[in-house]
Amino acid sequence: MSLDQHSALIEQLKPLLMEPDFQELFESLTTDESNSTRFLLKMELNRISSLCTRIIDLRHRSELPCKALIHGKQQHFLDDPAQESFLESVALYRNQYTLGVYENVIEAHKLRKLKLRDGGKAQDERPATPYMAQGVVLGSYFNRSEERMNYSIRISVLQPNRAEVQGISLDLSVGGARIRLPLKHHFELGKPIRLKLLELGEEYYYEDLQQGVDYEIVDTQTSNEYCWMRLKRVGGSDALSKMLSNLIRGYKFRYKVDINDVLVAATGLGFERHYLPHLPHLPLYLESIEAKYQITHKLLSRDNQQLEYYFQDEQDVSQLSAMLSPSRLKALLDEPENKDHQLFFCFTFHTQGGIYFYSATLAELKQKDLLALFFSFGASKPSWRVFKLAHNKIDHAKSYKASMLPGDDTNYSALTEAQLKRFTHVLQLMDLTTAESQQGYLSWGSICNSKANELKIFGQKKVKSNPVTLLSLQFSERRNEARYSFKTQVKLSQGKLSITGSTHDISSKGLQLTLDDATQFDKTLPIQLGFPKLQQLSTKVQLSHLPYRLIKSRKKGGIVHLAAVMGHTPHVGVEFINKLIIHNKDKLDKIIEANSEKKELADGLKNLLMRHLDSVPYFIEKTQKSAKLSMIGVGTHKNVITDIFAASASQSLEYNLESLLKDGHFKRDFIDPIRALKPQDGLEYFETYLQISRQSQGKVRVKCISPNEIGDLDARQHFIYQSNNVGRFMALRIYRGAAGKPDLNYIRREMEYIGIHAPHKARKLEELMWRIIGVGELLDITEEVLLRYPQLYVTGSGITADAG
Repeated sequence: MSLDQHSALIEQLKPLLMEPDFQELFESLTTDESNSTRFLLKMELNRISSLCTRIIDLRHRSELPCKALIHGKQQHFLDDPAQESFLESVALYRNQYTLGVYENVIEAHKLRKLKLRDGGKAQDERPATPYMAQGVVLGSYFNRSEERMNYSIRISVLQPNRAEVQGISLDLSVGGARIRLPLKHHFELGKPIRLKLLELGEEYYYEDLQQGVDYEIVDTQTSNEYCWMRLKRVGGSDALSKMLSNLIRGYKFRYKVDINDVLVAATGLGFERHYLPHLPHLPLYLESIEAKYQITHKLLSRDNQQLEYYFQDEQDVSQLSAMLSPSRLKALLDEPENKDHQLFFCFTFHTQGGIYFYSATLAELKQKDLLALFFSFGASKPSWRVFKLAHNKIDHAKSYKASMLPGDDTNYSALTEAQLKRFTHVLQLMDLTTAESQQGYLSWGSICNSKANELKIFGQKKVKSNPVTLLSLQFSERRNEARYSFKTQVKLSQGKLSITGSTHDISSKGLQLTLDDATQFDKTLPIQLGFPKLQQLSTKVQLSHLPYRLIKSRKKGGIVHLAAVMGHTPHVGVEFINKLIIHNKDKLDKIIEANSEKKELADGLKNLLMRHLDSVPYFIEKTQKSAKLSMIGVGTHKNVITDIFAASASQSLEYNLESLLKDGHFKRDFIDPIRALKPQDGLEYFETYLQISRQSQGKVRVKCISPNEIGDLDARQHFIYQSNNVGRFMALRIYRGAAGKPDLNYIRREMEYIGIHAPHKARKLEELMWRIIGVGELLDITEEVLLRYPQLYVTGSGITADAG
């Protein structure tokens, strides 16, 4: 009997070798085998699970650089692919270096070398195209709160009017699956596929299994041979769900945990935290109240608050809701494809100490035939603004939470969930005003025959009060320590200052104190803290002159928040309070933060925003030699910008940015300006014009050039004419800024989960987050740019630039 015939069974048994109930599992899985076969299987499993003493040294056997990898008392020298193979294999054997690990690494190395010899370099080892960026999914994370089985079985996949394709499953859950198909599968990714689980269909009779079950394609990844798909089940009966649930429950301890979904979510959330502090647009949230759309919430970031301030009148009351009136919002949402409802123009008029706002949409100005008057008169004011209003309907069928680990509650608190359910749409208000474009709007005066009095109809009615709730995106580290109510006497000193007080609440590293007398401490110097009452209870440690620093003070210095000053030696106060909390947890009252629900709601609003961004975020990564625009943020919805750059890329989720970055533009327009900025400086921007033409065999040619390079007004108008003649014209505003430190605390739970099951992947993700030095976004401003050239409107050319 040859064990080659049972290689699949051996692979299935490998992850179970180190399980305490292996014997029972072995008996169950080999029930149909003869005694001699079972004996040989056990011999082989014992062989590959035996500890190995051989050192793997590839320094003279690999064309790639090798690094030392220390495991236990052994030091191996491996290239990157071998190191990844080593870590994945070791995970199968409970972190023990066995003969099976050795053989896996050597075999994988031989296969890689063979592939190099036979077919040149493998695709993933080819020198990277310098202008090729990878897509990272933002906002739409496929979270599994259910158990999932890593189970490889034969499958077939089909779509209407497409040939049936054979493949294998990689994992299976009640509500989804991950599968592998040949690269050239010819399926349409935006349409459902029907999946037949062939081996389950042979073992269990369910009509669903025989006919196939419908799945939605959530995500894809490709190599030079295969396409991996993550799927969400959208068909099938309750009986099938029950069967799959029972099957998974029976096998749940036999297979390695797959962390792919958690890794995708953690990666997306990590990049979100780089982008969101720089969000330049103002997110607005609509509710339908008494059959009228109204803005009820706004979400503030560090870089979008100027937008909020612009609409404040002399009484500090926001007049934004008067510009975005219920009638204008209805017109916008009733005709979602009509971009004339998305462009707003505004200026203010100051008289008798009051600030009065005038605003109009492009649709209203066309209807009233007052384009030239409003543009030329409004653009003469310093307060002139041009806004774009993006809008998206909220899909309440999706979870409001962005990331869930298996076993997590799928919902926020009941109050937060109820509020999120009331929202109907997410809007993004974008300021497109520039000093240069203002000159273009002034030039409309040459064709204006109207009187300024005709603009009275666009005067906004004053809003007396503004009930809109302002919420801020949370960027500071989340509190990772629980606080407990606890009162004891304290003594504080700083230089010549000495005062007494009492604790209000404690955590191991921080305290909130109420002082007997309000005191102003120097925030730059440490405060010496003592616990006189606690000292009487503990004679083993010295609870005086403990260094703390002032975090903030309230009520004119009557209440202070302190944090321990951590040095190279253990902090006595931290250790003592930590023990106090541990030993008295059942007696201490845990404090729930008063604004925890606000933070939860802000997180939910952020998730709704990230589901469908109108712009395309990008991320610049530091490399050994310089830097690279390595990632762009993509969603699950169609985006005209990403479609253009994807057209000349060969792989899914790849984007060829050569037309934008070549000829030194990356260094001049991105790297040099970003290196001159600090993270707190916010975003700068520049604009570029695109000429997009389709060529033979479906190829797309993109020419990117800045308006200043094109030349004067006539040259720019000619460029737009020419672009529309050969294909289409497009204009982009490109924001750029310096990235701050990665907010790893936000994804701490995901990183810990990944670290348990695949520590090398957690380490790689953390290293990637630290390499991000630049962040920005690409924003389509085509419709607004065309309005800067009155001659285009007069001749009727170029106004429908988004056609095609």
